[in-house]
Amino acid sequence: MADQGAKKPNAKGGGKKKEVKKETGLGLSKKKDENFGEWYSEVVVNSEMIEYYDISGCYILRPWTIAIWETMQAFFDAEIKKMKIKNCYFPLFVSPGVLEREKDHIEGFAPEVAWVTKSGKSDLEVPIAIRPTSETVMYPYFAKWIRGHRDLPLKLNQWCNVVRWEFSNATPFIRSREFLWQEGHTAFATKAEADVEVLEILELYRRIYEEYLAVPVVKGKKSENEKFAGGLYTTSVEAFIPNTGRGVQGATSHCLGQNFAKMFEINFENENREKGMVWQNSWAYSTRTIGVMVMVHGDDKGLVLPPKVAAIQAIVVPVPYKNTPMEEIYDACSKTVDTLTKAGIRAEADISDNQTPGWKYSHWEMKGVPLRIEIGPKDLEKNQVRVVRRDNSAKEDIPVSNLVEQVQDILVKIHENLFNVAKEKRDSSIKVAKTWEEFMEALNQKKMILAPWCDEQAIEEDVKKRTKGEIGAAKSLCTPFEQPELPEGTLCFASGKPAKKWTYWGRSY
Repeated sequence: MADQGAKKPNAKGGGKKKEVKKETGLGLSKKKDENFGEWYSEVVVNSEMIEYYDISGCYILRPWTIAIWETMQAFFDAEIKKMKIKNCYFPLFVSPGVLEREKDHIEGFAPEVAWVTKSGKSDLEVPIAIRPTSETVMYPYFAKWIRGHRDLPLKLNQWCNVVRWEFSNATPFIRSREFLWQEGHTAFATKAEADVEVLEILELYRRIYEEYLAVPVVKGKKSENEKFAGGLYTTSVEAFIPNTGRGVQGATSHCLGQNFAKMFEINFENENREKGMVWQNSWAYSTRTIGVMVMVHGDDKGLVLPPKVAAIQAIVVPVPYKNTPMEEIYDACSKTVDTLTKAGIRAEADISDNQTPGWKYSHWEMKGVPLRIEIGPKDLEKNQVRVVRRDNSAKEDIPVSNLVEQVQDILVKIHENLFNVAKEKRDSSIKVAKTWEEFMEALNQKKMILAPWCDEQAIEEDVKKRTKGEIGAAKSLCTPFEQPELPEGTLCFASGKPAKKWTYWGRSY
């Protein structure tokens, strides 16, 4: 960890000083409800999650961030291994001939593809693309490895980085030019097998958001306009940021159908020696998950971490009093850390002597540590510790004899509270709109809109055109799997034609 006394850069990475809390030298100059964008930029830097890099749209992910990523990775990797999915690694570079074989697919990514055109001072005879995703990298080899039904299913995953040369406003974690992700690529003999896996993976993504990041999401299907380029259909988990009124595509699980199999000639011979084409899926979640967590839970003190993903779940802080000898307090802090650590709780003590307890409180609040444990002379006398929750600032004195059980219980309650508060805010931001006038009113109020829709691509394009403005156009976010009742005769909010489904709409990142 960096020197705790070091000055933090401002939100844009420069050296300009910000207004800070006088009592600690720490704090945010922007409030979440007043200037969300600058608040977010401050939080991710001041909490030591990222550092700005000298190439626009690229960020250094610091240990505080990587610890969160590793926790999610450990969960997801174990779960996909239960599904007999194996990890592999394919190269970063793609030849233009391979990239351009699937027309619809490359058209979807073409503006964002970065190209290597030089080696030293020499121009390359043929430019090389850097992967924006790996379908076209991997599938020529699927065609080579799959010959008969015994080669199926082929189920691979890789943990890697991808590059998408975004020209829209870069936002750490949410929209960057390079990011970390996992990408799964699988091939099956039948569509039924592919359909099952799509939903199994989507459920894992829901669990990442809700069980680890305490962020509520909606599971659903993307529209034809919003599906993965070149795929058959796309499912997603969708989050929502009430402060900005924008949806976030949290993770996607695609059924690719036989589109890529046709282009790359991924054929197999079945048990009856009949030729067939495979059915394929691809699916991914990225470090965007971390940005969603920050946006949903963070407050005016900084980051707020759900306990399951926090690198430190409990920080122990000694509290001196007048001329009290500190040796006993330091010993009690060390014992507390040892006790919690042996019980599987990630705990550390901040026994640095160059900062006041107040400074330490603000520092660890900024970093979002779920629980602070304070130990002073009175606590020693009473054989207790004081615990302070990061999520709601609640304080409680608990006996040392019952330390582990109560800390474990409090950490569970913190997760539950974070999720419930986030869900309540999200749900209060959902508005049902049955007419265009109701839709526009809700959109201007930064709502996530549930509206009856005729499911026509041309109508969605029309909605985008009619809502286009300085802060972006509205589009469909997803059609939720859990559909409310659609009474007979219900009309589409945008076209007046008979509605076929309920769909979420709104602006998005």
